[in-house]
Amino acid sequence: MTDGIGILGSRIDLDQTRVERAMAEFRAARPVLVIGEDGAALVCGVEGLEAPLAEALARLASGTPRLVLPAARLRRLGLDRTLPGRVALPTIDLKRIEQLALVIDAKADAPVAPADTLDETALELARLALTVPVVVVVPVDAARLAESAVERVGIAAVKNFRQNEVRRLRIVGRAPVPLEGAPETEFVVFRGGEGLRDQVAIVVGKPDLSRPVPVRLHSACLTGDLFGSLKCDCGDQLRGTVEWMARNDGGVLLYLDQEGRGNGIANKMRAYRLQSLGFDTYDADEVLGFDLDQRHFDFAAEMLKQLGIAEVDIMTNNPVKVEALRESGLKVVSERRVIGRPTDENVRYLASKRDRAGHIIDTDALFARLKAGE
Repeated sequence: MTDGIGILGSRIDLDQTRVERAMAEFRAARPVLVIGEDGAALVCGVEGLEAPLAEALARLASGTPRLVLPAARLRRLGLDRTLPGRVALPTIDLKRIEQLALVIDAKADAPVAPADTLDETALELARLALTVPVVVVVPVDAARLAESAVERVGIAAVKNFRQNEVRRLRIVGRAPVPLEGAPETEFVVFRGGEGLRDQVAIVVGKPDLSRPVPVRLHSACLTGDLFGSLKCDCGDQLRGTVEWMARNDGGVLLYLDQEGRGNGIANKMRAYRLQSLGFDTYDADEVLGFDLDQRHFDFAAEMLKQLGIAEVDIMTNNPVKVEALRESGLKVVSERRVIGRPTDENVRYLASKRDRAGHIIDTDALFARLKAGE
């Protein structure tokens, strides 16, 4: 006789499912019960937090509620922090939460204590759910919620979620899809990895897997890839890479669900609004509570391995991508730069990526091209 786990799935599968459900609850502005060795708490994001829910959480509290903020947001509040922290909430005051979490020019108005493991777990849930990474944490007696429908998840399950998704990565579909300028192209769809959708490998031509394969890791950019936004060079990089591969014996472009450097489309639009007010791309993200880059690339390396690739000629300006592939065990034989057209709207963005994130971009040459009208 079995305990049922062998039939219904492994312990890892069950933990992953619980985290996925918790992510859905976060996105729906409903609380999640996070359970650790030292206690439990109801946690919810600040997005969609309204008075009826705040009042219900306050009634259930067995200790002082708190607002947990990431280090990036604490820096915008005027504090020199590299780790997340928490502010006590004697009452769950929505105006005060909004001030600390979202107001551009706010300052810290109360002591900020170090975040504990449960706090950091709540922040990770917000990041996984692609919501603003600021959370309300309400200590509760878990026994009082035994009969409730609230979703519950363990700290370890959230901590291990990303790495388990890499292990579960698998191909779920593939088909030839001829493209303009690259008629011999195959789309290979993977389930798992990062984000909330599937990942796609675009195999252009017939690359020789016994030699270094030209590879690009391309994070999805709805505004640039699809609509031709002038604020970035993503669309040019995407199409230019595929065209180059078609002319040069093939290659593989990984199209990764990492919109807005892993922050999600909603947060990307919030950051764009801040950029319209004068913030650069990284300062805008910091106002929202995000560090320079939230992306991970270990799952991208696993995609390449499942396609039979061991050595790569990587097409990127981002040294983090190069190092990530090397750390995964792939051999990076060479690097190629990928630069799109400069515009009045994107040169500051490109300069920020060079100066603040170490991207290898010759902005002097870009400015010269822009001046020449190329």
